[in-house]
Amino acid sequence: MIIDMPNTRTREISRKIDELHEERGESATGRVLTLLISTNEDELEHALELANAASREHPCRVIAISPKRGAAAAGGQKGAVAENDADAQDEESNLDAQVRFGADAGAGEIIVLHPRGGLVHHQDTLVIPLLVPDAPVVAWWPTEAPANPSKDLLGAMARTRITDAMRSSNPYRTIADLRRNRSSKNVDLSWTRLTVWRAMLATMLDQPPHLPISTVRVTGPKGFLPMDMLAAWLRLRLNVPVTVEDVPGATAVTGVYLTRSDGVLSLERPDADGGVAVISMPGASPQTISVPARTLEECLSEELRRLNPDEVYAEVITEGWDLIHPTD
Repeated sequence: MIIDMPNTRTREISRKIDELHEERGESATGRVLTLLISTNEDELEHALELANAASREHPCRVIAISPKRGAAAAGGQKGAVAENDADAQDEESNLDAQVRFGADAGAGEIIVLHPRGGLVHHQDTLVIPLLVPDAPVVAWWPTEAPANPSKDLLGAMARTRITDAMRSSNPYRTIADLRRNRSSKNVDLSWTRLTVWRAMLATMLDQPPHLPISTVRVTGPKGFLPMDMLAAWLRLRLNVPVTVEDVPGATAVTGVYLTRSDGVLSLERPDADGGVAVISMPGASPQTISVPARTLEECLSEELRRLNPDEVYAEVITEGWDLIHPTD
């Protein structure tokens, strides 16, 4: 069910949601969190599709804020917001909305807000009346993120802030901003993409004999942010030299090679699309396992499941990153 609400106000949206809950005989108290999505019109539907899928594991209220193109200029002062009230005082509300329920909204409801005029600069005031009471708030920027998410109007009210530097227009500039303005509540999906790799490498190193690692080599595409994060993690945890080697034509990390006195332990996945990886250990036959590339849905679901500070990520983008990029 999709209900369009042009030229509306937050109280009308809230009333409509209450009516729909009553009709369906359900309550918003079953929502485990409120997911705020800050995006643009081009990315909106893709972000909602991901949130819809993730909500089946984490029933939530999704509030997506997507200003209309040129919205900041349109409407002029008509978007001015009174204190503690997201409703414009003029006849025009400068807010279009859409409410999605049922099959169109996963295990929750989706509210899409299209502010115009001055409302573009008061997104927090628009969102507050629509939050699920007593439920944690998560803010997610699917592509472009603010330089300092904790100072952002939406980010300031969130318990967890999820960014995706890899999908931004300049991944390394974005991660530089996030490093400079780091917070324990921030996490980036470039790091979450590495969960399986980190788990597999940790398992390999847990196998006897427990000989010290002397050097590490990580291979993958040039300028691939997750590869640099993986190298930073290994450098930080093993405290040995780590080199990064570019592989032309690769689309993801292709291999990690750990050198020790009895030979080289390796985890190789030449083709991310194929999802087949090979574990090689000295004195043992190679073992083939399935390591498919992680989807955005899987990464988002993992972070919605966590909702606690990722201390390892914080160490990697600060201490570990400086060890492999000493001049940054």
